[in-house]
Formats: sequence, structure tokens, C-alpha cells
Amino acid sequence: MDRTSQLEQLILSGKRAHLVGIGGVSMSPLASVLAKYVPLSGSDIRESTVIEELRSKGITVHIGHSAENVTGADFVIRTAAAREDNPEIIYARENSIPVFERAEAWGVIMRNYKNALCISGTHGKTTTTSMATHILMAAHADPTVMIGGTLPLIHAGYRVGGGDTIVLESCEYYDSFLSFFPTVAVVLDIDADHLDYFKDLDAIKVSFRRFASLVPDKTGFVIYNCDDANTVEALSGLERKLVSFGLGENALVRAANITHSDNVTEFDILANGENYSHVSLHVPGLHNVKNALAAAAAAWVLGIDGDAVSRGLSTFGGAERRFQYKGSCNGALVYDDYAHHPQELHALIDAVLPLRKNRVIIAFQPHTYTRTKALFSDFVSELSRCDKVFLAEIYAAREQNTVGISSADLQKELPGSVFCPTFPELAAALEREAQPGDIILTVGAGDIYTVGEMIAK
Repeated sequence: MDRTSQLEQLILSGKRAHLVGIGGVSMSPLASVLAKYVPLSGSDIRESTVIEELRSKGITVHIGHSAENVTGADFVIRTAAAREDNPEIIYARENSIPVFERAEAWGVIMRNYKNALCISGTHGKTTTTSMATHILMAAHADPTVMIGGTLPLIHAGYRVGGGDTIVLESCEYYDSFLSFFPTVAVVLDIDADHLDYFKDLDAIKVSFRRFASLVPDKTGFVIYNCDDANTVEALSGLERKLVSFGLGENALVRAANITHSDNVTEFDILANGENYSHVSLHVPGLHNVKNALAAAAAAWVLGIDGDAVSRGLSTFGGAERRFQYKGSCNGALVYDDYAHHPQELHALIDAVLPLRKNRVIIAFQPHTYTRTKALFSDFVSELSRCDKVFLAEIYAAREQNTVGISSADLQKELPGSVFCPTFPELAAALEREAQPGDIILTVGAGDIYTVGEMIAK
């Protein structure tokens, strides 16, 4: 029996599950969905509001990892951060309790839905998944949703619906999305990232092609960004129903008549040359126009009316940590964003520069040592586009600093920039710098958002 069939049989027969890292952004919604099928418990390293919510649903959650936590479990599902030396994984292995990856469990779950919309890409996954959720909710599709961030519309990063559609943010890291069973696969873009796992960009392209190949050849659709050369190359010759989106006239789903007014971007969406929808988008930047096109293309192939696309996107104000307004500081507007790759920085700065009345000030926290080292010169190039740069120390995430790099190295290459080793120092420096008309950005995938919360009033 293959692993997918084994896990599916365990879930459908109501066997007891234990989730290692149950409080994570993808694990906690998984727990909420799985609880409909099986009794379960979980563990995590610290208390949180997410843990409290899971307990309120009757789920037992242990704080700290211990072999005792797994007692009585028939199978284990782990977050990607749980390694083989985790005591709960060791206990499961020693006692022949099968261990599955988080992505494998989501893959089994999505097989129970008629439509499985899986949104992938190096950049823009959370925003596009959120946009698709807005559209599906406007269409009264009652979707099940898993997003890698909080969406104000559903007050969470997930939703358990009763409809026949599930939409999931689908990550390429560790080839996770290869455990999925998409009926509609979206590829937003392909870029060099996660180079602690992938050998190089070519290896990343191969992974995305394999993901797109998971779509059924006769009934499924692959929606792809035809403006992105890496995506076009990766999917070239793929024998699937391909639906392109983009800003150029060669795209099957494209934007026309784009206008900008204050913070609103308006445009028409043409699908196969015909008017499909008119959109008023309240998040800035052409990258968000493309994200909206991807979500609309998915809606189009799913047979959703263009009016629902208009209504859904008109109410979209961004996902948490995606150009999220935090407040003001000495007359400066403070925003927070999750951008942690040079291309994401590029898109963010492109979107913000036209909005400024004075300066754009960025407080950047690099994410992981390997990414900072691999893309060092690109980070310097993008950060130098801002009027003033403040740098927090690198957020380690899952890594140890084996490459010997620091944000102080970036500071040396950015004249006039300031390196602040601690958040209180950074917050104080930003407060001293802030002036009326400035836009202050706290940026990174770590905990830099807390600095914006310190200074925003």
C-alpha cells in the first residue's frame, strides 16, 4: 500500500492521530479539519492563542515535545520543522507508528473535494489564495480554505466549509506541494529561493513542473503566469489544459484599461478575448493586478460568474502582513509586509514609491542565513532604492549560522544605513527618524512586525 492510501485508510477508519507542531500556520487548520474525521492530540513548543483555540474544540495539546505525548496514537503527522531527532518522532519510529508529513495529510483531505484549487509560486501565494477565497465567498461556494497568513474576511488563516471546493496555498519548500492532488494548479512565478533545499533554479523549475503535472490531464487546468520567463520555460510542452494570465495581449486571461486613482487600481479582465469582470482593487502595485488575474483565471475555469469576481476582489484589503497598515508615528504612516526575497522587495517598493509624500524608510529583517548569503547583492540593490534603510539582525528560523553572515554585512554595502542589533534600539531609531509624510515599512518573514507595533500609534 502506498503512503497516501495508508494515510487515507487511517483517517477514514477514525484512527487516533497525533500532530507534532500543531500550533503552526498550516498545522492548526489541518487539526481543525482532521478533527471532523478522527480523534487527535498535538504538541507544540509554546502556548499561543492558536493553542487555546484548538483546546476549545476539545483537542488535547501538550506544551513541549515528549515521547509520552504520542502514547495511544495510531499515526503521527508532523510539521516540516520537526526533524528525526524530535523525541516524539523517535518514539513513533521505535514503536512502528507511521509518521506522515503535513502536506501528505492535506493531500488526502483534498481528494474528498470536487475542486482542489492549489496556488503555488515563489511569490504571491498568500495574497492570491486570499483573493481566491474572497471570490469563492462572494460566489457563495462555501469553500474550505488554508492560507499561510490571517485573512480578515474569515478572521483566521483557514476555514472549514461545506462546499465542494478547497483552496490551498501550496508551497514548494521540501517539495511539499508534490503530495497534493490539485484539479486546478496555479503557478504564479518561479524564482531562485529555498536554496538550502534546492540545488539551483533548474531544480526549482523541475519541482514546479512536477506539481503542474499532478493535475488530471483531461479534466484539470494549469493556470500560469505567461509574463514570467521561468514559469513559461518550466511548463513548456506540458500536456495539460494550460490557461495563461498576464498583462500582455498574448495572455488568455489579461487585464485591460488599467487606471490608478489614490490607492485604487481599476481594470477590466478579459478571458479568451471576452469581457469577464471589472475590478476595483484596493491593494497597490502591478504585482497585485497579476495576483488578481491569477485568482480570476481560477474562478473562470471553475465556472464562477464574473460578477462574483468583481464583488470578491472589491472587498479585498490584503492579508495580514501584506502591506498591512499598522498606524502612524510622528506623522509617518507605518506599514508591515512579509517580503523576504529580493523580488518581493522589488514589488513592494515599486508599489510604495508612487504613494509617498516624503520618504520611504525601510526596516528590514533578513530571513535565514542561507537566503541572505545566496541573494546578498540582490538584497543590497533593492534596499538601496529606499530613502533610508534600517537593518535588524537576520532571523534564523530553522537554521544555524554556519555561513558566518550578519545584517552588519549588508549595512557595510548600504551607505547611510543603520544596523540595530535589538528591536528596542530599532524602534527608538525609527521614532527619531520619522517625519510627517514618510512611509515606514517593517519588512521580513520573521518577527519584525513587532517593531511596527512598538512605534505605531
